Amino acid sequence: MTVNKFIRNLLQLKELKVCGFELNHKKKAFFLWVKPYKNGCRCPHCDRRAKIVYQTNIGRVWRDLPVYGYEVKLCYSPKEIDCPTHGRVQENIPWADSYARITYRFEYAMLTYCQIMTQKAAAQLLHIAQSTLSNLLHRSVERIRDGHRIRDLKQLGVDEISYCNRSKFATIVYNLKKACVVWVGKGKGEATINRFFNEMLSDYQKKQIKWASCDMSQAYINAIEKHCPNVTLILDRFHIVKKLNEAVDEVRKEQWREASGDQRKALKGLRWLLYRHSSNRSKTDARILNDLRKGNRRIHRAWVLKDEFERFWDYKAPWAAERFIKGWTTTALKSRLEPIRSFVKTIRKHMDRILPYVQNPLTNAVAEGLNRIIKIVKNRASGFRTLEAFTDMIFLTVGDVNIPEQIPKKFRTI
Repeated sequence: MTVNKFIRNLLQLKELKVCGFELNHKKKAFFLWVKPYKNGCRCPHCDRRAKIVYQTNIGRVWRDLPVYGYEVKLCYSPKEIDCPTHGRVQENIPWADSYARITYRFEYAMLTYCQIMTQKAAAQLLHIAQSTLSNLLHRSVERIRDGHRIRDLKQLGVDEISYCNRSKFATIVYNLKKACVVWVGKGKGEATINRFFNEMLSDYQKKQIKWASCDMSQAYINAIEKHCPNVTLILDRFHIVKKLNEAVDEVRKEQWREASGDQRKALKGLRWLLYRHSSNRSKTDARILNDLRKGNRRIHRAWVLKDEFERFWDYKAPWAAERFIKGWTTTALKSRLEPIRSFVKTIRKHMDRILPYVQNPLTNAVAEGLNRIIKIVKNRASGFRTLEAFTDMIFLTVGDVNIPEQIPKKFRTI
């Protein structure tokens, strides 16, 4: 076995032949002169062999995975060929993408490392500068997602996230059925979400969206109902419960402000008891809240209404759920508690967007779970200054395309 063949087998350099090598101790680099093995002079578009037109003497260099602290660099002078179909083009390079400066193996390692660790740590493992890795990562994600079309979007979710020290916002669109992110747009509001529907979806795709979930933002509601003619919009259960909890807490605050010193002692510590779901409440907690019937009837009344509203989420028949919610809102309006009355107005305004929950218990829980992963990515990087860098990491970790798997399988070596 020759030395060149030994190096080729040792480094698992598939589809190429090693012609020579040089070990530079000063630069800690291992240079390999290579050429395509039995598959050269092929068109990169149709994979058809063609006549060689020109070959430059100036070689190109591709960075490969490092070995024992040494950078491995592949050197080759690509040929220009005359394809009968596509004309004069550069021959296909089997170990790297066209005009790339890194091999597929290096690209796969970079994408995989960046999914599970910080870019700084990935750059150290790959022996490159962090700024260089960030630039290479952006190019890889952009190239792989170039021309990608959103597919099979039938359950849509919309939410917003903050970045750049919470001073800027971005709108995220989710495929709730597949639990992935399909689009990230700069800003928030109706103009941003309209941009998604106008630029990313065809009229046919909009008609295919059957279900959607979002918070009570009027901007999102207007955009979804305007662009999706066949959609059934369900307001997120979490945000409805949150708004009711805020109304009950506002009643507690009003009573706290009006109470004297001794009365405040009795009200102390009620906030989290009032928030707690009935299934998570102990007998001691229930006894404390029931004692409010004598101590503070207004807070007790708000708590009872909140507990009664929990029954709505357990209904299976739409007619029974509608009858219950109409009766509950009538009772709540007679409670003479302004925060609760304000919540009732919100419920009646969005009645047709809440009742469909009984038929399909769709929520933004999937979106919130993805948001948690996105926040982990943001915290791991100590924040992002630009939305482009943040978007790259979102698509890499929870996007609708598994980006590392787009690298040819034979080059996924780690």
